[in-house]
Amino acid sequence: MFTGIIETLGKITDLQQDQGNLHITVQSAISHELKIDQSIAHNGVCLTVIAVADGMHVVTAIEETLNKTSLGHLQVGEPVNLERCMQMNARLDGHIVQGHVDQTAVCTAFKEHDGSWEYTFEYDTSTGNVTVEKGSICVNGISLTVVNSRTNSFSVAIIPYTFEHTNLHNVREGSVVNLEFDIIGKYVARLMQR
Repeated sequence: MFTGIIETLGKITDLQQDQGNLHITVQSAISHELKIDQSIAHNGVCLTVIAVADGMHVVTAIEETLNKTSLGHLQVGEPVNLERCMQMNARLDGHIVQGHVDQTAVCTAFKEHDGSWEYTFEYDTSTGNVTVEKGSICVNGISLTVVNSRTNSFSVAIIPYTFEHTNLHNVREGSVVNLEFDIIGKYVARLMQR
């Protein structure tokens, strides 16, 4: 379980294909604190640590994960948003995030305003996922508030701190990002379908 509040940025240092799997090596300020078998979100995708050494950690994304997320687009040297799982005695600053990416989206617009940034993302609605105005959405593992909800797209407004301390500063039109829709909204949508 996560909150969508990014703890730090990591840097991809190595990518190794192994049959249908991808072993991802990440260097970060928190890698030395991680333990094997620990869950950590990478751009919002919950992955298990399989090795830790020299200020780096390794996780594996299986084929299923690569097919449903943007992790297959990662490049060496690229920044990645990292968040360790939440502690039960901590504040829930963002919203309830599972680290189970629902689908990807494409950035269709990026606007810089006076001191903030607005991103618009378009996604495939055939999966039944929806957003609501002022509701929560997780983009690349970041808990954000929807400011403009449409049938197959939504916008989010970004404050300078989030822009500077996450990999959103690299997202532009055409970029592919991971989406995790609000868990409460998903349950409500499923009940309404019945």
